[in-house]
Amino acid sequence: MSKPEGVSISVIKRLPRYYRFLGELKEQGMIRISSKDLSAKMGFTASQIRQDLNCFGGFGQQGYGYNIESLYEEIGRILGVDKTRNAILIGAGNLGRAVALHMSFEKRGFNIIGIFDKNAALSGQMIRGLPIRHTDGLYDFCKENTPVVAVLCIPSAAAKDLTPELVKLGIKGYWNFSHYDIASDFPDVAVENVHLSDSLMTLSYKISNF
Repeated sequence: MSKPEGVSISVIKRLPRYYRFLGELKEQGMIRISSKDLSAKMGFTASQIRQDLNCFGGFGQQGYGYNIESLYEEIGRILGVDKTRNAILIGAGNLGRAVALHMSFEKRGFNIIGIFDKNAALSGQMIRGLPIRHTDGLYDFCKENTPVVAVLCIPSAAAKDLTPELVKLGIKGYWNFSHYDIASDFPDVAVENVHLSDSLMTLSYKISNF
């Protein structure tokens, strides 16, 4: 099953949540679930769930519901987590260390093969069993190991300076924790921005309007 043209980004952004919930149900030993029961667990309407999944083909059977393991695997294939993509992480400060140590990259289709920082004092320190390398060695490392994804845990100015080189080196995807708008300068690469402050302000709004 492949992604058809015209699927909205809002549907795509809901897929990881389906994947996570179905994975939890699978671990609990459940075999099947109805859209009604799934909606009660996820907070989406049953109609929304059916519409979302119908974007990618037929799944559930009337009177039976969804086979949890099958749907979990299919959504994993849509998301691409059944593949492994080599990635590098740039920025080994507090944020970079936390991301490197606490994210299960392998379960989500990524393999961190290199960690970089411009601070020479960090060179040689180990994270995830990998030595921190100085960013001066990025070119040679990428030419030799051909990563396709970069996790950017660096300030906006540093990201703006470094991204053109990364694009030239063949980095196609960016998990971007900086506030630099990569997509505006490089529309042909895939970018997922992570703005923690935006999330915190969203929580502020929800509390204010509770």
